[in-house]
Amino acid sequence: MPDQPQEQARAAISDRPSITRIIADDGGALSNELNALRRTLFPPASHKLLRSFSSGEAAKLIGVADGYLRQLSLASKGPQPEIGPGGRRSYTLDQINELRQLLDDGPKAKGYVPHRSGDEHCQVLAVVNFKGGSGKTTTAAHLAQYLALRGYRVLAVDLDPQASLTALHGYQPEFDVGPNQTLYAAIRHDDEQKPLSEVVRKTYFPGLDLVPGNLELMEFEHDTPRVLADRNAEPFFGRIATALGSVADDYDVMILDCPPQLGFLTLGALCAATAMLVTVHPQMLDVMSMCQFLLMASDLLGVVQEAGADLDYDFLRYVVTRYEPSDAPQTQMVGFMRSLFRERVLTHLMLKSTAISDAGLSKQTLYEIGRESFTRATYDRAIEALDGVNGEIEALMHRAWGRVPA
Repeated sequence: MPDQPQEQARAAISDRPSITRIIADDGGALSNELNALRRTLFPPASHKLLRSFSSGEAAKLIGVADGYLRQLSLASKGPQPEIGPGGRRSYTLDQINELRQLLDDGPKAKGYVPHRSGDEHCQVLAVVNFKGGSGKTTTAAHLAQYLALRGYRVLAVDLDPQASLTALHGYQPEFDVGPNQTLYAAIRHDDEQKPLSEVVRKTYFPGLDLVPGNLELMEFEHDTPRVLADRNAEPFFGRIATALGSVADDYDVMILDCPPQLGFLTLGALCAATAMLVTVHPQMLDVMSMCQFLLMASDLLGVVQEAGADLDYDFLRYVVTRYEPSDAPQTQMVGFMRSLFRERVLTHLMLKSTAISDAGLSKQTLYEIGRESFTRATYDRAIEALDGVNGEIEALMHRAWGRVPA
């Protein structure tokens, strides 16, 4: 006679939903909630909008005195600011860019429009590390937006299938990015390949375009081993460079947010890059992980270099992220890295800040949120750190272009 408890146990197991079903249901539920959150945060069209900037902020971004902007406004020259309570003047980023162009067209032009000239190559900055939590996407997003605020033409490229950079710029990957609408469309190996120009999207940030990402990017990791034996195919490590080169004339700089792994996408990005930014959290486990990344990267890049890849970098820099000055072990770790890598560690450090994490709760960066949303000391401290890091990277770009420092 069958053992009744055993039969009941088997029946209970058979009625239990499969782990794949549980994971799929949880993912779907979370996705729907995140989409609902977006509609709440950014009504009525669920699209993000960039705030206006005070006259003082606009003057600082352009590089002129606030009083000069007031004179232009009174003389009805250039775009007119919006006048708010108390006579406060504010400008949109589009208006700020118009003012840059107006000043550059004047008799005392000083390069207010920072676009690269014909003999200056497009800067392609790959932001990499394969340790989660290193601040890679946060660094890439703030750098891209900083450069757009400074007047550069920027293309942000999301190479990470997790697509956090895409989400930060107002597109929810599973809802807003359909099949063949990521970089994969331009680098795939079959006849569905299409020009990258058809994939690039405008963002709510004037001057900042986006190549979005989603899980589709994983297809390149799966397809590439299959076609490696085809000697007539373009080498996998050149496909990203070719795709980016097709739109390079439209941009001054491209920011590549690489996946947290050293796969074909990351290798292709490193072969397309003119500079590498390695993010690192100054703790022992993170530095140990970065050590393995560097050793693996050197081996793999050596192989593709022997196969014909051109790895002529303008600069390599280590970006210290989430740094807490009061944490003595972190301070020691920064000193340790400086003793080893010297000038390759950026002088400025990206501080850990509640302002940055609080902004992230609403899928925003600190450059999007006004000072009034935080205590002044917290906001000023975080902005000073961000501007310091990003300004140092901007100066490295200028040096690579041969521009005389301001």
